[in-house]
Amino acid sequence: MTGKALIVIDVQNDFCPGGALAVADGDVIVPGINALMGDYDAVVLTQDWHPAGHSSFASQHAGRAPLEITEMPYGPQVLWPDHCVQGSAGAAFHPDLAVDRAHLIIRKGFRREIDSYSAFFENDHETPTGLEGYLRTRGIVALDMVGLATDFCVQYSALDAARLGFSVRVLGDLCRGIDLDGSMAAALEAMRAAGVDCR
Repeated sequence: MTGKALIVIDVQNDFCPGGALAVADGDVIVPGINALMGDYDAVVLTQDWHPAGHSSFASQHAGRAPLEITEMPYGPQVLWPDHCVQGSAGAAFHPDLAVDRAHLIIRKGFRREIDSYSAFFENDHETPTGLEGYLRTRGIVALDMVGLATDFCVQYSALDAARLGFSVRVLGDLCRGIDLDGSMAAALEAMRAAGVDCR
């Protein structure tokens, strides 16, 4: 099997300029992502899809502010501004993203009590999204990852994909990061240590 997939991570309005959890220049990568889509055997989009009142929202923790870290049953959790609430304009894909060219859309983070950065697993690293099974049945062995944000959802997806045995590249020019207290450098180091090709 030699199939190759493009995994487009969370290119949604709330992660683009003007959104609730905006990543600097998050919208700049959209044309380049669209241009790549025709080069792959499969194109998968992931979509953050939180219910209102999700446990990762700082608004659900009295006296806590966005970007503070708390402990959840599954480990440390960054508390985020309310974002990507199901059905909201912020949860929609960026309007210029070529959504109709996707073969599969994976929604994640829809369980109220657990966050989900990775395209493959919730943040407990155990509850699967179903993406691995889809890729296996399509004969996909190599993944190129693009999207938002490099140091969170892209990193978690790349690490899980490498752990599952896929060949993984992160196309850095088509990603953008948050860089929370040095998280970009740490993410790149962790991905490279796991055998991910970070370009």
